[in-house]
Amino acid sequence: MLIALNKPYGVLCQFTDRSTPPRRTLADFGLPPDVYAAGRLDHDSEGLLLLTDDGALAHRLTDPRHKEPKTYWVQVEGEPSDEQLDALRRGVVLNDGPTRPAKAQRLDTPPLWPRDPPVRFRKTVPDAWLEIAISEGRNRQVRRMTAAVGLPTLRLVRVAIGPHRLDGLAPGEWRRL
Repeated sequence: MLIALNKPYGVLCQFTDRSTPPRRTLADFGLPPDVYAAGRLDHDSEGLLLLTDDGALAHRLTDPRHKEPKTYWVQVEGEPSDEQLDALRRGVVLNDGPTRPAKAQRLDTPPLWPRDPPVRFRKTVPDAWLEIAISEGRNRQVRRMTAAVGLPTLRLVRVAIGPHRLDGLAPGEWRRL
């Protein structure tokens, strides 16, 4: 079984949380029993999360050797220059080593749901949207890549993993694939 969930902002990619007060988890969405996340999305990231009850499938979806690209819509602070986009396309050096090259392009404001809480707005600082596709999955990689080229991430939404897309799922909704 393979399930696509649109993980809302502020939800943990696990089914339990022992913190006080407890945070929202995947248990809040009425998912079938015995599924688990194939990969992760940070607490403050949104979008496509695949869940499965098949360990081999989870491995194939998450192992960088299988090169399933992960595509993100990223709202960044600042106006991206051609040089900054080229740096993302070549790969950037992070504290844990160089990244693989990414696909990166400017994006018109995408048709997304409002985020709760909203992204901070500052009149004097422009923001822009990028579409970035990567084929590896380091911790907070897209956020660290955009920061490394001088474009801090304000909002991060994963819209695709390989051929699997978000396609119309509202935050908190899921469907079997």
